[in-house]
Amino acid sequence: MAARRKILVVANRAPVVYERGADGTRTARRGGGGLVTALAGLVARHDVTWVASAMSEEDRALAAERRASFEETAADGSPYRLRLVAHDPGVYERFYTVVANPLLWFVQHYLWGLGSAPDVDPALLEAWRHGYVAVNEAFAEATLAELGREPGAVAFFHDYHLYLAPRLVRARRPDVVTTHFVHVPWPQPDYWRVLPDRLRRPVHEGLLANDVVGFHTDRWRRAFLESCSALLGATVDAAAGTVTYEGHTTVVTAHPIGIDVAELERLERDTLVLQREHELVARRPELLVLRVDRTDPSKNVLRGFRAFGVLLERHPELHGRVGMLALLAPSRQDVAEYAEYAASVEREARAVNERFAREGWTPIELDVADDFPRSVAGYRQFDVLLVNPVFDGLNLVAKEAMLVNARDGVLVLSENAGAHEELGPWALTVSPLDVDGQAEALHRALTMAPEERRRRAEAIRAHLRRHDIREWIDAQLGDLDRAAAMRSGREGRSTIPS
Repeated sequence: MAARRKILVVANRAPVVYERGADGTRTARRGGGGLVTALAGLVARHDVTWVASAMSEEDRALAAERRASFEETAADGSPYRLRLVAHDPGVYERFYTVVANPLLWFVQHYLWGLGSAPDVDPALLEAWRHGYVAVNEAFAEATLAELGREPGAVAFFHDYHLYLAPRLVRARRPDVVTTHFVHVPWPQPDYWRVLPDRLRRPVHEGLLANDVVGFHTDRWRRAFLESCSALLGATVDAAAGTVTYEGHTTVVTAHPIGIDVAELERLERDTLVLQREHELVARRPELLVLRVDRTDPSKNVLRGFRAFGVLLERHPELHGRVGMLALLAPSRQDVAEYAEYAASVEREARAVNERFAREGWTPIELDVADDFPRSVAGYRQFDVLLVNPVFDGLNLVAKEAMLVNARDGVLVLSENAGAHEELGPWALTVSPLDVDGQAEALHRALTMAPEERRRRAEAIRAHLRRHDIREWIDAQLGDLDRAAAMRSGREGRSTIPS
């Protein structure tokens, strides 16, 4: 096990959200999102200070009270420090609902229909300056303050919310070693031209202020190298995986995030999960197709429903025998594009059901709720798992569900999911826009011979156990060591007289 280190995690979301109970007491509940789950092992094994946005009203009250980091305790009892950054609500709304989502998210998942959107108009530029830039400046200030308290710490930035902060930190603390992990896809250079140079350049320059930039897949890593060359004119060494820009060299790596195997195995025995599974078994059809997603346009739920409809049209022998269970969590409903997509998902499910349902059989069961125990119960019971995102940085559902499934379920996986780079050899690969191909893949999965199902499922489970979350954390720390050694070597050479 690696020695304990001082690590400053800088991310939009905190591991906890604070609330005020009916009796007036302050309570803390676990924060949402895959990042919180992924970094739980980091908190357990190292001395972590977490810098995050104050999300709730009680978060903001606590931030005003403390004005610095304070001691907290993780769900497993591990101690860490937390610093909450409070933003003006209007500034944060511009940051989150105008720029981060949907603008950057849509760019990085190839979601814009460029004939009509986006418009880089005065309102968007205002949101950039007085939303995205302002929030990144606040994060940089908080990061610098915590680095002052812990001068030997490394800074670990996360995701598309904070592309500008590393450059702001480096300008004042060039000695600090920093890394930035991008959890979403990285599009090809031409698609970045959706944004004008005055927006896309700061994104790239902010990332290149880090010593390390990490991605889930080699595909996204290569695209980033290409973007740095094409859009900035940076010097790229593809073989070494480095980018040199304005005299600074950044190591660019690819490590797919793993899952916490022990935590998932504990969860599948949880009382609430077992209750949800009992309820599901009581009503499940003979054959169950599962999808677990957020109501996010990138997840491609609509085409999945349409493919299921094509399957039913072509194979009437499956009527009454097969059902699709769609366990969806509401996502970013304060963003218009997401709210509209969630409504269209409900309409599409209703259309399929109106066409094919008969007494005692509803083809698509749609359940929209934030209920992870329900999802784990679904993981246990599926015969086919449909994961068909338009693009996805990784997709943890494909890993979590395949690990705990008890029926040798078959994975139908989009070629544009980051997880495909690992799991593709044992999945049925589909193009996310090919509704016909997805229908065919669903039929193949439903009719696959038991021994073939078992072979594929066992291979995936073995892979997931070998490449778990601890491997990913160790890889991040190893990358930091490599970058620190490279910097030390350069600094050492610079002091040798010519």
